[in-house]
Amino acid sequence: MTSKLLTQNIRRLSAPIRTGQRSFSLVESLRRNAPIDIHPEVADALANNKPVVALETALVTNGMPYPENLETARSEERIVRTTGAIPATIAIIGGRIKIGLEDAEVQHLATTTSAVKVSRRDIAPIISQKKDGGTTISATLLFSAMAGIKVFATGGLGGVHRGGENTMDVSADLNELARYPVGLVSGGVKSILDIGRTLEYLETLGVPVLAYAKTNDFPGFFSARSGFKTPWRVHDPVTAANILFTQWQLGMNNGALFGVPIPEEYEAAGVKIQEAVDLAVAEAEQNGVSKRGKEATPWLLQRVAELTAGTSLKNNIALIENTALVGGQIAVEYAKLVESQSDGGDRGTIYHLQCEPKRTRKSVPQDRNADVTEIVEDCKPPPAGLAVVGCAAVDISATTFADSTLDLHSTSPGSVEMSLGGVARNIAEAAHRLSGSYPTGPHSTVLVSPVGDDAFGRVILEETKLIGMRQDGIIHLPKARSAVCNMLLNSNGNLVSGVADMDITKNLPVDMILQRLKERHPSIVALDANLSEQTLKELLKYCNANSIDVLFEPTSIIKSTSIFPALAASLDIATHRSPIAYTTPNLLELAQMYHAASDDTLELTSHPSWWKAIDTFGISHQFRMELGHLARRYVSDDDTSKGTLSFLVEDGTAQMAINLLPFFQNIVIKCGERGLLLVLRVSDSTHWSKEYSNVHRRRIIAHGKTEHDIVVLQHIPPLPLAKDSIGNVTGAGDTLVGSLLSSLLHHRGMFSDPDLLTDRMHAAQAAAIMTLQSRKAVSPLLLPTTSH
Repeated sequence: MTSKLLTQNIRRLSAPIRTGQRSFSLVESLRRNAPIDIHPEVADALANNKPVVALETALVTNGMPYPENLETARSEERIVRTTGAIPATIAIIGGRIKIGLEDAEVQHLATTTSAVKVSRRDIAPIISQKKDGGTTISATLLFSAMAGIKVFATGGLGGVHRGGENTMDVSADLNELARYPVGLVSGGVKSILDIGRTLEYLETLGVPVLAYAKTNDFPGFFSARSGFKTPWRVHDPVTAANILFTQWQLGMNNGALFGVPIPEEYEAAGVKIQEAVDLAVAEAEQNGVSKRGKEATPWLLQRVAELTAGTSLKNNIALIENTALVGGQIAVEYAKLVESQSDGGDRGTIYHLQCEPKRTRKSVPQDRNADVTEIVEDCKPPPAGLAVVGCAAVDISATTFADSTLDLHSTSPGSVEMSLGGVARNIAEAAHRLSGSYPTGPHSTVLVSPVGDDAFGRVILEETKLIGMRQDGIIHLPKARSAVCNMLLNSNGNLVSGVADMDITKNLPVDMILQRLKERHPSIVALDANLSEQTLKELLKYCNANSIDVLFEPTSIIKSTSIFPALAASLDIATHRSPIAYTTPNLLELAQMYHAASDDTLELTSHPSWWKAIDTFGISHQFRMELGHLARRYVSDDDTSKGTLSFLVEDGTAQMAINLLPFFQNIVIKCGERGLLLVLRVSDSTHWSKEYSNVHRRRIIAHGKTEHDIVVLQHIPPLPLAKDSIGNVTGAGDTLVGSLLSSLLHHRGMFSDPDLLTDRMHAAQAAAIMTLQSRKAVSPLLLPTTSH
């Protein structure tokens, strides 16, 4: 089953949702590049008529304390799944609407202190300011309807506040329930509100209110009876689903409210809790909290929890879990009704990143690689801003419990873990997460990497789908083995031995890659050094011919020089422009690259164009003197234990990087715990032309023979990191590169702006630290930054 994600290749399966004289749909929003991401599992469910239940997140961000908020959110999702339905937890993260969340995103919402409670009125301001928000019932109803989700389970409905006849304080939940065809499964109206007037207002709006019980008693949130009756009742999911389906058949655009009483075992405590509610409401009126709008409800719920010594919180959780169960059951029955219709019923508005293609096999010409067959998918893919080309692999790590048991001829007790890896894949995931998970367009990321038709290939595809990454760049090679790295670690986590099977990447025919680049029109292409020298040569030639910026990630000391035959084929280096826009070596890789460039075999540093470029830099005695001053500074002003920057001069780091500038326009050197070193060849920046060396700001600048010839050397100090917090070191560098690429997608002129560049380098370091503290190759907690 291919993943169904956001795309310009959209399939419309129903009429748009209508509100008054205007209509809207998810399709229309996406065509306007609206910041909406639907989790692939949710999108797949909607496209294939699987039952889906929407869940709100205001209770996570503002309704409950930690860790109960996180535990409840997870419990809701688990309960929905037990019914056979798919949970779609809805929120706004980093200014993007998320319909369906990963667990890491739920954790983020549960622990952050900056998330905003989102009602309808707050949606546009929060998105425009790239903030996080927990959706209330009103916002969740809107997003559910846009996505075509028919059932939404929650705790307590907002309503008319006590005294609302005078204050006009009425929750937006009620009007939204009248606007959208979604069944709201709720524990009733929040007990701190005026339940009677709320029911009257719903009647005025034309919203059917039904007791999901054996009597017509409307639930009182903490108790099974509020003292008010409903005109209708249902007591089984089939009948409830029929009501929602009938509304759809008649074209009715309002929702319906199903009031589900709290489980019987919690009802006894309801009387005492209600007494606490009345006391809290009285206090709120006395201290003025009742007049603070949306601040009132969280305060009242917290106060009730205090007065009941936590009993109300336990009952609240039980009520929410119960509505999740009922909501899942109703969604399952609704899906059956839809399936029974010959025309497919109401499947909502579904969108696809990947079409449903006809899959055919195309053999590669024998003169290139007779054993490679590609699965061709006949569909037109959407564009991407960034294409990352290289290795996607499965990493298998085996760690022994005791080194003394290691024996080459027998097994040892220990632990075995499997995760996704591969340099290109790691970079792509980091860029995808940090760019806001854009599914298409100038800010989106596509991974171009081969997988075989084997178990490891299926793992890569499935996990990529679950992350929400695009899969339309992946190349299927059934006759090849998927890339796997199998590592044996001792009890301290150090590598003892291992096997890396990466031939699939090295043997990938270049025309398969070029086809994907031509179809997706990226503005940036990142290449990892796992590709063959010939492939790198052809890709660099194509990108230079089409004005596509290239980033080269050296990957390892041995592979770092694989790009130089491609550079040797591009020796007509422009005076003010290097053939590769960016490279990201560490210190050891930089030294290896410098020595390879200086080798007489390739004749790179003896070519006239190299001499011409170096001559324009105008590296003077003044520059060298300022570099010496910089080398005497401490790596970090806050931590002198890391020593000084003497390696810039003593190890020749600065000189080696400057000598590589004719080939690489911008060199970002990963110096480990000594931070980052940027060595730039600036040719078109009015910002840098006004800047001069400033050792205090760790910046040395050489103004060349013209205003277009500027060399910048900038040190970025490391961010603090506790060594005992490190969980994994394999993907930190890849995450840093992914962060750099994400920033470039949003700020193409980033390297021409000194202040913006420094800010983005700090952001890249912060992202790398998050991965260092994670056990995964890329931290799942990476989120878009506000600078985007």
